[in-house]
Amino acid sequence: MIFFASASANQNDLVEKEAIKAGATDIRTSSGGVEFSADLEAAYRFAMWTRCATRLLVLVHRTEQLSSTDELYEHSLTLPWENWLNPDMTFSITETVSDCRWIRNSHFAALRLKDAIVERMRQNYEGNRPDVDRENPDIVFHLHVNRNLVSWYVDFAGRDLPHRYYRTGQTQAVMSEYLASSILLRSPWQRSLEEGNSLLLDPFCGSGTICIEAALMATDTAPGLIRPDRFAFFKLPIHKDEVWQKILDEAEEAQHETSCRFIGYDISRRAVEIAKENARNAGVDSIVSFEVKDFTSISSEDVKELGTGFIVTDPPYGVRLGETDVYKLWTSIGEILYDRFGGWNISIICADPKLLGCIELKPERTNILMNGGLECQLAHYYVFNEEERAALTEKARQKREARLSAPLTPGAQMAANRLTKNLASIGKKMKEEGVTCYRLYDADMPEYSAAIDVYEGKWISLQEYAPPATIKEEDASRRLEELVLATERITGVDYENIFVKRREIQKGAKQYTKHSTPSDSHFFVVWENGHRFIVNFQDYLDTGIFLDHRPVRKMIEQMSANKRFLNLFCYTASATVYAAAGGALSTVSVDASSTYLDWASRNMRLNGFDTMNHFYYRSDCIEWLRGNRDTFDLIFCDPPTFSNSKSRSSFDVQRDHGYLIRSCMRHLSPNGTLIFSTNFTKFKLYGELWEDFEVKDITAQTIGEDFARNSKIHTCYLIKHKPVSPKKVHYSHLVRKVVKKDN
Repeated sequence: MIFFASASANQNDLVEKEAIKAGATDIRTSSGGVEFSADLEAAYRFAMWTRCATRLLVLVHRTEQLSSTDELYEHSLTLPWENWLNPDMTFSITETVSDCRWIRNSHFAALRLKDAIVERMRQNYEGNRPDVDRENPDIVFHLHVNRNLVSWYVDFAGRDLPHRYYRTGQTQAVMSEYLASSILLRSPWQRSLEEGNSLLLDPFCGSGTICIEAALMATDTAPGLIRPDRFAFFKLPIHKDEVWQKILDEAEEAQHETSCRFIGYDISRRAVEIAKENARNAGVDSIVSFEVKDFTSISSEDVKELGTGFIVTDPPYGVRLGETDVYKLWTSIGEILYDRFGGWNISIICADPKLLGCIELKPERTNILMNGGLECQLAHYYVFNEEERAALTEKARQKREARLSAPLTPGAQMAANRLTKNLASIGKKMKEEGVTCYRLYDADMPEYSAAIDVYEGKWISLQEYAPPATIKEEDASRRLEELVLATERITGVDYENIFVKRREIQKGAKQYTKHSTPSDSHFFVVWENGHRFIVNFQDYLDTGIFLDHRPVRKMIEQMSANKRFLNLFCYTASATVYAAAGGALSTVSVDASSTYLDWASRNMRLNGFDTMNHFYYRSDCIEWLRGNRDTFDLIFCDPPTFSNSKSRSSFDVQRDHGYLIRSCMRHLSPNGTLIFSTNFTKFKLYGELWEDFEVKDITAQTIGEDFARNSKIHTCYLIKHKPVSPKKVHYSHLVRKVVKKDN
């Protein structure tokens, strides 16, 4: 027989190993699962032992000859459904349809299959037919259509395959058993099972699923043993009791004791009681212990008593926690892991990469898993102990010392001389102004074409401008390395904290795309004029704060008192933070990116602005202006040079700024001010805008001294409504009277 074991995303390899171990042959991995050939014994063994599969189906028939739902009905009518059920049984149908041109509604396709089954049964049972029962059917058929390939299946193991039935109670946030098993099989803990004496700790255990699944693995307890009567195949005509009994005996004999330890902590007493009850139901309560404990209060002595082991956990995140201090929690987790868990292996799953960024440890590797409908990262870390850290620190010190003591090449020395000069002038001026994030260098020398931004004296964002095609790649790489070495030597920022990116002219849909994968996320907090902002040097081309707009943001703060403020194309809402700090009555931040809006709200919360008068809208800004009727006293509009939108044609700032500005002015109060800025170096404001509004070019006063070398970094205007003239008074009749008297 041919079977299909469905699996969650990125877990096919785990299910494939389970199929091989069960005795399956001819194994083929496909989208959504694993197909294999197996006799009844191998199929029973797979159902008994699988920890990661979500469903096990047996193939009834397959064809590629259909082209309509009518043909689906006619073909289904020829299949021997009477071999699987009789009129006294109930059935239901599930379906999956992908990329099929002739099926527009998957439910309709399932309905046509149901009609065919009913009609076939009537023909074979003198008009009698089985009933449909969607809740508790005797047998479930599954229709799968992928393009033109149509497959009919019978559900062999049943819809309860992913469940173990040891959970009689659960907390609000529940991890599925198969996901917990997948996490464990991906973690370093799984390799320690051969030693048989490992310690596994879940410090946010909830209902205990991770610890319980680990204990089942360590004792070789087959998941199917917990409720062996739950499988759907008992009602199938192909079921054979003697074969199943063999598999049942085999599983019972495989169980054994283990010296592994399993500990779960949770701050909730109710969660711990539920976890204990679940462990008893699973039969592993003698080797799993749960305690009421706040992980953030764990001491070094507590960890020393535990020894060294493995942490596998699913900490609470924003959706579950429902608190504004979720980032504080995750930062604490990272600090505790680093300070107290030296020598431990850590595996953490999370749906928010930015929260993982709060854990300032570099993951050795990551996996992508699905938790319900949420895409999650499973990050694996190793925390070095004190001896290992000392050795690594010494090695890094020696390497840095050797690098800094080595003579610079003539080119690197030339770059170092220029950086020294800039640091003495620009750096000194920025220090006097209290500015800690500024541009130190901006292609001052054509041979070293890059921008160097200093952040807090701790990090460098070095953005290389793409070299012309006439420059050889090896020459460009050599010059870049020379500039990096000169930057480290002159600024004192460690080589590892100099983040290098290439800045090229971006067109069309390439603008504002991620620069690297989210698994490399690292977020830091920087200061500007007394405000704090979250920056990211790795995941995106821009860091999260446009340094050239620093004077503009200060101007916004000075203009915002008692004003209704609107920030269009808000990015990470740094301007909104300034407006709120300046005493704005309310703020509205609009951006099409949910990532940037989340970043924006984090920036606002970081500065204490989390009240109800701050609003965020995920929307195309032009569409938002069309559909909104509110008016504002101060508007900041800093559009991209070019952008695409699903709901409208592309936006080009030179071509379309007239419409955009007029749309903004319709939302501007009579005495309000629009601050319009653009980074398009060849920008020209349309002449009729100068005529229709009061326009003032304030570019010069919005460019700080660190950007003075590039006066075209941005263009900025103040735009206001022209004052309404009073009604003209006609004096013509008075003039006539005066003339008459004079005559």
